[in-house]
Amino acid sequence: MMRASHLRLFLETVRFEHTIFALPFAYLGMLLAANWPRSPGSTMMLPTLAQVFWITIAMVAARTIGFAINRYADRVYDARNPRTAGRPIPSGRLSAKATLAYAGIALIVLVIAAWQLNELTLLLLPGALILLVGYSYTKRFTWLSHWVLGATDGLAPAGAWVAVRAHIDPPAWLLWLAITLWIAGFDLIYACQDTAFDRAEGLYSVPARFGNRIALLLAQINHISMWGLLVALGLLMKFSWMYWAGLATVGALLVYEHLLVSPDDLSRINVAFFNVNGYIALIMCFATWMALWIG
Repeated sequence: MMRASHLRLFLETVRFEHTIFALPFAYLGMLLAANWPRSPGSTMMLPTLAQVFWITIAMVAARTIGFAINRYADRVYDARNPRTAGRPIPSGRLSAKATLAYAGIALIVLVIAAWQLNELTLLLLPGALILLVGYSYTKRFTWLSHWVLGATDGLAPAGAWVAVRAHIDPPAWLLWLAITLWIAGFDLIYACQDTAFDRAEGLYSVPARFGNRIALLLAQINHISMWGLLVALGLLMKFSWMYWAGLATVGALLVYEHLLVSPDDLSRINVAFFNVNGYIALIMCFATWMALWIG
């Protein structure tokens, strides 16, 4: 039987608290789906409590699977990297077998959640699982791995949209692309910590292939493009000023995030990666909620 200490170590392994990055955008997709198509001044519609519950369960389960497989896949590299050697699996505090067991439990939960939502959600699940499992191995053969990770996380709002409407509409595609670029952008920043290690191990990443300066430039381009896609989303949804105020704040935070790091100074990368991006997710979700509420 799995001990409570194992569960605590597993939650540490998958960084459960960082669900904050993706869950607000899943709720964003859910809210937008419930209010599409939309006319200015229309009353905000809400998804059912059952949809909120099962979307939350599906989101947490999917993220748990992705992170668990990532830690399992990278366990050998993590053990050789001084930055990650203290993680539960490479340090020997949690076995790879236990990690896979918990991932298996999360998979069962995810299948049940998709089944409870609608038929299309369940039919699309195998494709989502390919990305959830496969992205962890892309660093073995392509420096496009950052965008594969982004596309995987972009499934959160797109999947929530499908869970509510049982089909995909233009705003869902905009959300998917926006989150893909947002996640890829800050993953490019984060990967700058391991440039030398990735080169030594023969792993593929933009910093390892092109250097930190190019990686940070591409991160800026990704985030500018992400912001532009959110502008298009706001226009398509005919949002009120609350959305635009939130989007302006997000733009300021993105600028701040990029001012925190430079090719020669990565000392504040954790602030840029964890704190700022957590605020971005929460602000966009809140601003969209308010824009829908006040019409």
